[in-house]
Amino acid sequence: MLGRYLAVAVVLLSPFAARADVDYPAAIQAIKAVGREGAGNEAAAAGWKQLVGGGGIALFPTLKAFDGASPTAANWLRSAIDGIAQAEKKAGRKLPMEALIAFVQESQNASAARRIAFELIANQDKTTANGLLESMVNDPSLELRRDAIAAEIEKLKPISATLTLKPAYEKLFAASRDPDQIEQLAKLVEKAEGKADITKHMGFITKWQLAGPFDSPMNAGFGTPYPPEKAIDLATEFTGKAGAKFTWTPNETKQTYGIVDLNAVVGKHKHAVIYAFAAIDVEKETAVDFRAGSQNALQIFVNGKKIFEREEYHHGTKLDQHLGKGTLTAGKNQILVKICQNDQSEQWAQVFGFQLRICDHLGGPVPMQIVTPTTTNK
Repeated sequence: MLGRYLAVAVVLLSPFAARADVDYPAAIQAIKAVGREGAGNEAAAAGWKQLVGGGGIALFPTLKAFDGASPTAANWLRSAIDGIAQAEKKAGRKLPMEALIAFVQESQNASAARRIAFELIANQDKTTANGLLESMVNDPSLELRRDAIAAEIEKLKPISATLTLKPAYEKLFAASRDPDQIEQLAKLVEKAEGKADITKHMGFITKWQLAGPFDSPMNAGFGTPYPPEKAIDLATEFTGKAGAKFTWTPNETKQTYGIVDLNAVVGKHKHAVIYAFAAIDVEKETAVDFRAGSQNALQIFVNGKKIFEREEYHHGTKLDQHLGKGTLTAGKNQILVKICQNDQSEQWAQVFGFQLRICDHLGGPVPMQIVTPTTTNK
């Protein structure tokens, strides 16, 4: 595969010639083989030196090498491309604009590589780069998509007619994926007398049935399958901490980002487990991301199958910090989240809650309906 791209590069970069003393495919392979904690660094460094010293002919094979590259290898490849570009500039040679444009426009190429190629274009010709962005509002590369949306927002600033702005901003809002840009566009849509639902756009689950607290002595609850993991019956009465009796309790969060504060809803408990149940309806089988945020240990079940777990406490809450991949079946689907609290006494360790959203692999909305029962007898 690398040999084929090297042959293509010879044509694209003509009259630049490949150096006979550089084994370009081997150099790239050495970089892609780099591992954790410095494993393979020596060979990768030698490969990097060969690529940078080998001239512009190595540019496109190196860009293509981003396919399947690990994050560590991608850093090496990025650095090699920077070195190649600098060497060509120092030699007074321009990079091939048409070939770079074609690489960026091929959406099957790795997103990171397409972004780098775009930056190379922008460094040589900003007008051409800006022209490319016009067709990238829905690009699969989230970085290019963000830039394209930002460019469109700038174009709309001089326009004052609300009727013109409303559909334009709504279109950009629908395409947006980064939270800050989503919030920016929601405000612009509303200013143009439209409506933008951030919560729905991002796919947050807001309606839940909660059960708990179950006892978790010495944090043993994380590995203990309590009754909700075996079957969901909203009429069931449970026995929890200190023999307390409880049933499923409906809860609807009004937080924009779907945060459920379990301390506020269930009460403050230590060494405790809470379950959150939601029902989701979709028209057809759909592969989705289940993206969660929580300072507490977490497990996610979809239709009775565990798709994610992480036993980690109080390392902060971030949007999309946990990712489980699964498939929603046509019709109703059962989503169960298990949230575990430990017994740390520090003030920063008192948070007990979670958020969960369902989206596609780019973070975009999935056609679905939240059908979680609002009572315990259904």
